[in-house]
Amino acid sequence: MQHRLAILDDYQDVAHGFADWAALEAEGVTVTTFREPFASRDALVSALAGVGIVIAMRERTAFPREVFEKLPGLQLLVTTGMANASIDVAAAAEHGVTVCGTPGSPAAAPELTWALLLAAARHLPAEENSLRAGTWQSTVGFELAGKTLGIVGLGKIGRRIAGYGQAFGMDVVAWSQNLTAEAADDAGARLVSKKELFRVSDVATLHLRLSERSENTVGEEELRLLGPEGILVNTARGPLVNQDALIRALTQGWIRGAALDVFDQEPLPASHPLLAAPNTVLSPHLGYVTQESYRQFYGGAFEDVTAWLAGSPIRTITA
Repeated sequence: MQHRLAILDDYQDVAHGFADWAALEAEGVTVTTFREPFASRDALVSALAGVGIVIAMRERTAFPREVFEKLPGLQLLVTTGMANASIDVAAAAEHGVTVCGTPGSPAAAPELTWALLLAAARHLPAEENSLRAGTWQSTVGFELAGKTLGIVGLGKIGRRIAGYGQAFGMDVVAWSQNLTAEAADDAGARLVSKKELFRVSDVATLHLRLSERSENTVGEEELRLLGPEGILVNTARGPLVNQDALIRALTQGWIRGAALDVFDQEPLPASHPLLAAPNTVLSPHLGYVTQESYRQFYGGAFEDVTAWLAGSPIRTITA
């Protein structure tokens, strides 16, 4: 049986190097790669007309109910990772679409988080630009040793960050709505309230999953509590932070700075105010963009497709 497979949002045009897609093509599967994000849902639906298998990269492209309604030929949707808030899994099931996930790297996002944190603490982007412009030493950074690290969300990534903080000699505190003192202690952190976390932290870093409950976890109150010496780090999801409040915090000096890998709108438009905001370290959602991570993502997607074609789906995701 012939199948058409679409790989979406391969921004760097690298998917072909991380799995043996040619082996699928030898079995009659036509593979098409889309590099650019779709301008609209109509554009997405038009591009995927007649496609039976789709591989989605994280949450770059949303699959709400209305998309499934307009794609009657879609049978298998693979998301990289085992959770994707942009896919209406219940609607997929109602429309006969199997949803599968993949393994992922546990180290990629935590390592980038720490890189951004260090870059912000030592003003590395500003110093590099200054050096290239002919100026030698233009800022004074601060050390992490002896400072307080506040972790919002102590899951798999948050726990790694807690370990990094301890290794750098930081006092680690943590908060999330369901976090217990025992779980925090087991990760090497101390449970505090959300207000206390932002009040005492020199660096606050976010590691929550995005949901209706977690959206706008950080707003004006939290940013003012973080204070003029505090740094906010977000490598989780943009909407965890009230964007308008963050821009005001940066431009008006409520906080020392922010290190951000995620944004409300991605890719970030060239005119976005965060690009002009002072005291920022910005990266284009690189948390999971590593060779090791992509091998697991695309390799796992290949396994999912092969298993589904054989009639035995693996790593299925249900509502």
